[in-house]
Amino acid sequence: MRVKLLIAAGILILIISFTQFSCSKSNTNGGGGTPPPGGAATVVISMSNMQFVPSTTTVTKGTIIKWQNNDPYAHHIINNDGDSTSFESGDISGTSTSGGYYGNSTVPGGTFSYTTNKAGTYPYHCTIHGLMMSGVLIVNE
Repeated sequence: MRVKLLIAAGILILIISFTQFSCSKSNTNGGGGTPPPGGAATVVISMSNMQFVPSTTTVTKGTIIKWQNNDPYAHHIINNDGDSTSFESGDISGTSTSGGYYGNSTVPGGTFSYTTNKAGTYPYHCTIHGLMMSGVLIVNE
């Protein structure tokens, strides 16, 4: 009986550790963005029904882009270009708290923010769901 209790406690600790690690990138400015300047405009792009809404977003340089995951599973945004203005979110937790491959988060509805710092057109996609889930960010001067 005691061995079963120790095994269960060990599994619980592993699950909690994994959950905390996998959620650590949910609210970051990583991926090459600069810290948000005071008073900068913020544009929200929703991840809903395996789509970026809107799929094409046009902003001016210095705008903060905030991706909000409204799907029940994780997404992972990356700029297709891979140049010096690249952005990458890491896994953004979904709205499911029931566990499983895409919903192992205890913090539903994760976000990722990126401050635009260079004019250009930047196609991006979800690395988990491939090019079927893609968008375009257009940054003007």
